[in-house]
Amino acid sequence: MTHRSAVYRFRATFKPPSAVATRRAVGAPPMSNPDESRDEALQRLNARAKALEARQVRQVSHDAAAAKVSGYGYRLIGVLIGGVFVGLAFGAIADVVLGIRPWGMIVGVLVGFGVSIWMAVRSAQQMSAEVAKEFGPPKDLPFDDEDED
Repeated sequence: MTHRSAVYRFRATFKPPSAVATRRAVGAPPMSNPDESRDEALQRLNARAKALEARQVRQVSHDAAAAKVSGYGYRLIGVLIGGVFVGLAFGAIADVVLGIRPWGMIVGVLVGFGVSIWMAVRSAQQMSAEVAKEFGPPKDLPFDDEDED
């Protein structure tokens, strides 16, 4: 290959390891500074451990919040669908017992739908308060200039 070809330009070059890396591999110096007392070394190590823990807690809380919110969504869907089916069942029972054939089911479905909406709104308010208490208030999204004409 010549020096003018494209392959030649991007060929990897070998670099021998630096003197610091070789020295550590052969005879590594102690991790703590010999002039540093044991208490100072422990304080420095504890500070680094706390910083690492704080970074990990933040990431876990975001994932936990997302999982909790998606679980709340499924719960709300269950409340909405369940209310309609319970109203339908009560309407069917009223049709059989009272002999008012389609009106029991119609009224039961409408009442079940209304009760399920009321329960879903109430549950959503409670869930929102719980998430805000546990994970803090929601953060605003940045303004998007692309939507304006």
